[in-house]
Amino acid sequence: MHFSAEMFRPLPREKKSTQEIVRPSTTYWQDAWRRLKKNPLAMAGLAFIIFLLLLATFGPMISPYSYSDQNLLNTFKGPSTKHWFGTDNLGRDVFTRVLYGARISLSIGIVASLVNFVIGVIYGGVAGYVGGKVDNVMMRIVDILYGIPFLLWVILLMVVIGPGLINIYIVLGVVYWLPMARIVRGQILSLKEQEYVLAAKTIGSSSRRILLRHLIPNTMGPIIVTMTLAIPEAIFTEAFLSFIGLGVSAPMASWGTLASEALSSLKSHPYLLFFPAAAICLTLFAFNFLGDGLRDALDPRMRK
Repeated sequence: MHFSAEMFRPLPREKKSTQEIVRPSTTYWQDAWRRLKKNPLAMAGLAFIIFLLLLATFGPMISPYSYSDQNLLNTFKGPSTKHWFGTDNLGRDVFTRVLYGARISLSIGIVASLVNFVIGVIYGGVAGYVGGKVDNVMMRIVDILYGIPFLLWVILLMVVIGPGLINIYIVLGVVYWLPMARIVRGQILSLKEQEYVLAAKTIGSSSRRILLRHLIPNTMGPIIVTMTLAIPEAIFTEAFLSFIGLGVSAPMASWGTLASEALSSLKSHPYLLFFPAAAICLTLFAFNFLGDGLRDALDPRMRK
């Protein structure tokens, strides 16, 4: 083959520009955020959750009332400029109590989700990566716990250890991680045969490093979606427990406790039930909208 000097001349500037990559490269998380922003319901849910967190954190601090202050001369006052959500049978400001209830309900949802993440991810990750008899034994334990409905487990444990905020944390932590463990196990089973795992084994990486640095980070999409959808389930579970008298104890008040207290005066003062029930519904909708949006945004098959 003959080489000439023409073959080694630099390309003109206009020809170089045709070889450039016009679209900037984006990471997986940047692309997921871009697709999430295109989902109006998910963004509305995220905005409401942020607003609710700020309101629950700082609202009671600036409120002129306390959630436990009683004024028997001010009972059953309807919503007004002085009491935005009215007052209850003991003259307590319902708006302030709803804000304090948001603190308790959201804290239960967040704590349950964190427990779900820690126990479920580790348990499912170990079962999926080790496999064999260890996997069979670990998943049979999960199947046995799954044999009894989740809500029945919670009610039975609350009856045994008694009502209270700390006890709700404990009960939800005992059985709340089961769905996460199954999801993570399934993801690990499909990923542990990939080439990068074999390469990590070849260079001498330990099983712990492979699991924590390679496999679990590659399952963060389903994990985040599951955690997001687990929060409203925990909030609803706590509201149900408080509604039947197995939740937080007085003088603390969650949304479920407020709804339970308002039930006796539903016909004469329906606003007492409307506001905590509306807070529960809006929060559940917001987290579910966000979870659905995250499910679509974090799906790598939808990346363009």
